[in-house]
Amino acid sequence: MPKRKIYLLSPKELSQEVIAVTFAKTSRSPLTFREIADELSDESSAEFHEKWVVGYGHASVAEHAVLHIAIEDISRLAIECIESNRLASYTEKSTRYQKWDAGAFVTPPELDGHPLRDEYQKTVEMLFQTYADSLVPTRALIMESNPRRENESDDAWDRRIRSKYVDACRFLLPAASFANVGMTANARVLESAIRKMLSHPLEEIRQIGEEIKSAAQGEVPTLLKYADPVPYLVETGKKLSSDSQPISEQAGDQNFYCKLIDHDPAAETKILAAVLYRFGEMSFAQALETIEKKSDSERARLAEELLGGLSRYDVPLRELEYSHYTFDLVMDQGAYFEFKRHRMMTQTPQALTVNLGYVTPSLITEAGFGSRYAAAMDGVIGLYFKIAAFNPDLAAYLVPNGFNRRVLATFNLREAYHFCQLRAAKNAHFSIRSVARKIYSEIATLHPLLATYMSLPEDETWQDHFTTF
Repeated sequence: MPKRKIYLLSPKELSQEVIAVTFAKTSRSPLTFREIADELSDESSAEFHEKWVVGYGHASVAEHAVLHIAIEDISRLAIECIESNRLASYTEKSTRYQKWDAGAFVTPPELDGHPLRDEYQKTVEMLFQTYADSLVPTRALIMESNPRRENESDDAWDRRIRSKYVDACRFLLPAASFANVGMTANARVLESAIRKMLSHPLEEIRQIGEEIKSAAQGEVPTLLKYADPVPYLVETGKKLSSDSQPISEQAGDQNFYCKLIDHDPAAETKILAAVLYRFGEMSFAQALETIEKKSDSERARLAEELLGGLSRYDVPLRELEYSHYTFDLVMDQGAYFEFKRHRMMTQTPQALTVNLGYVTPSLITEAGFGSRYAAAMDGVIGLYFKIAAFNPDLAAYLVPNGFNRRVLATFNLREAYHFCQLRAAKNAHFSIRSVARKIYSEIATLHPLLATYMSLPEDETWQDHFTTF
């Protein structure tokens, strides 16, 4: 009887391409993984990938090659493109815990030699200066409600309260702001990400795509060999953007911010039936019929058995995925940067513009900085339209985090549990908490039997942290 063995194939000893081939060959080889790896070289691995991954389309082999890519001093607009790839992992510089330095922004190469370049730079510099100035009164206000603890140093005090005031000031930072992002992805995902970047309308993002490809090819030269621009991506965006014209909408309507546009009315029945199916021996049709015949109290008991034992960090059973909700959402860009991290959803964001107005955090107003804040945000709008007339994609660099953006999102109840509980928590940013609470309210109204087991704080409403919308 063979003895069980579990071990690592270390990238310190083997190249990523050799590791990928080692795992690929186990499907037809009786050898152990170590024996397969010992027979391989970088050259023979390249030949394998050329034949089977590239030639025959066995792209899943490339998923065994994993790279960790450090990307520094790129715009947050570029980070958005990078992080739109679902099957990768990212960690980026936080606008909640770090302060941005003056001058830390991208001037897009498309503006080189253009008469609007100087005005662009002056406007972004104005935003950064307003941001820096806003930190002083908001910090002072937070200090009043969070006094220094005994024997606490100035630095320790500031670290403890920093997110409370930086959270509000971050609304002034434009999409041009520099940031860093760490990306972990397998070669298959990375190839797709590079292709998307090389097909992007913005030059900065195309350049980043080329640089990532160049850096990564040192590890996986064959697997990224054909990561090239995709004409379909380039042309489709151009064609469809001309067919879609903006339609104004009034922000006074509550549905302006969170509108449920589609759902499955039978979701609760299907989820409970799927649970019976999983733990029983009946067909799904029989499970549905069984649930439909049960009384309200019996259905409630099943829901309790399914979800009542969840602790704060437990993940519900996958049967909650037999449901769907589609929301048309409007949120500020800062909130969207956190919303987009939930990549199990299907998300369709519209372009970042100034057309939907901006929000004003209550702390900014309470600190006596409301007029400066409004002047800075309003000061962006005129230049935005000047640049948009030249290049609408380019104008997005100018837009601060406080401006609203529309996003279409579809997700199931299992993902709703994850999103709402995580993003409505007290340590989440108040703007994403607003989104999470509103989504929860809509789902709880539709399906109270299952949504009632979500654990959300109850001491605030979704609008508590904003003065204007």
